[in-house]
Amino acid sequence: METLRTLSRRPLLTVGDGRFLVVESHTVAFPDGRIVEDWGWVITPDFINVVAVTAEERFLCFRQPKYAVAGLSLSVTGGYIEAGEDPLAAAQRELLEETGYHAETWRALGSYVVDGNRGVGAAYFFLATGARWQQPIDADDLEEQALLLLNRSEVEAALLAGEFKVLPWAANVALALLALDQPL
Repeated sequence: METLRTLSRRPLLTVGDGRFLVVESHTVAFPDGRIVEDWGWVITPDFINVVAVTAEERFLCFRQPKYAVAGLSLSVTGGYIEAGEDPLAAAQRELLEETGYHAETWRALGSYVVDGNRGVGAAYFFLATGARWQQPIDADDLEEQALLLLNRSEVEAALLAGEFKVLPWAANVALALLALDQPL
């Protein structure tokens, strides 16, 4: 099976300095010869999400507002990958900044395209276990966050109840729960 090819790209919108959002129009060729002239493409930074579990088997989660979410949501640690930064290094940095915790064991749970037709960056998911508090929180997040330490049954119930209201968070939690039941 052949893949689609980008024939040309035309910028439509750059917000600010372009670090967080660029919208383009692509001309795309399909293997059967069809051409689509105005294929919308969205460029956002790649990011990480981390499900962190303490040595006492408590899950580090946040309760917080997000602009695109009605009400409050549960979330996991997350953040953008800096230019030239390895995803694991970004995950370790974000966990320490946002929670003050450092984890002993890290497990990559995969990288995923956010939107298969429009791009929108890639998500890198991690499971961090054996997390221990190391320092005060030093986050630069815009939203207020309440750090929670939940047990596994509370996390499972929250996931099934839709309390992780952003898809990458829910997917990372689901993958982490599955991974916890599998040997390394």
